[in-house]
Amino acid sequence: MAIFLRSAAFAVRQASLVFTGARRRSTASPFQYIMANRKGVQQNVGLIQLNRPKALNALCDGLMTEINTALDTFELDSQVGAVVITGNEKAFAAGADIKEMQNWTFPACYSGNFLSHWSRVSSARKPVIAAVNGFALGGGCELAMMCDIIYAGETAQFGQPEILLGTIPGAGGTQRLTRAVGKSLAMEMVLTGKRLNAQEAKQAGLVSGIFPVDQLVPEAIRCGEKIASNSKVIAAMAKEAINAAFELPLADGNRLEKRLFHATFATKDRKEGMTAFVEKRKAVFQDK
Repeated sequence: MAIFLRSAAFAVRQASLVFTGARRRSTASPFQYIMANRKGVQQNVGLIQLNRPKALNALCDGLMTEINTALDTFELDSQVGAVVITGNEKAFAAGADIKEMQNWTFPACYSGNFLSHWSRVSSARKPVIAAVNGFALGGGCELAMMCDIIYAGETAQFGQPEILLGTIPGAGGTQRLTRAVGKSLAMEMVLTGKRLNAQEAKQAGLVSGIFPVDQLVPEAIRCGEKIASNSKVIAAMAKEAINAAFELPLADGNRLEKRLFHATFATKDRKEGMTAFVEKRKAVFQDK
């Protein structure tokens, strides 16, 4: 475990060479399974692109560890206000790497808490946008649902086909899918392996926008830029409040929302935002 933690810390330091200041021009990439850099006019959107094209971006353990490392780096980067995760035009991620897990046993899965670190995306403080082209199946669908916003390309397909492999979703698929599309449709998808195309996914409430394949990532980056132009600390509060709606009873959720609303009055950005509105000018947020 100590060796793993030292390796992870080294990966974060190496990844920072790609993202920060003048060092961002370094040609040495710490990643094998993903590509990561800043995007946007102000370079304030982090982009993580899955890069296992021959495997349709199947999610192996190494790939998920690299996503976590890149996300940790973007979270520490004060310039970045939002993150986009995408794949390629053929596949966002066609599922978990079945060859990697084929011979796992119950004791190994249980003792090693298999998949426990795959949910890092869902705990990100900064907003995360999934830009989904092609297949988002199994773990790929779960990864997309860990994000805060899902944009779909016109060819996108979403599904949880684990039942066809003799297992069930293990990275939040039964939980997040049910919350997104309701019990009946989630049951149908999980119990039969049924897929949703982009239009069906939007109608079901799983995605918020559909775009031509070649415009999907630029649109997701533009959304990220809009988010990043606001106060980062206030955006984090808003995200916390919305996520609580899935965890808390209505009364408790309303109380949390009120506390967070009150907390915004302790920030300079709240004062700047309201002052700019009264003075009829654009707010200049300092993330304070």
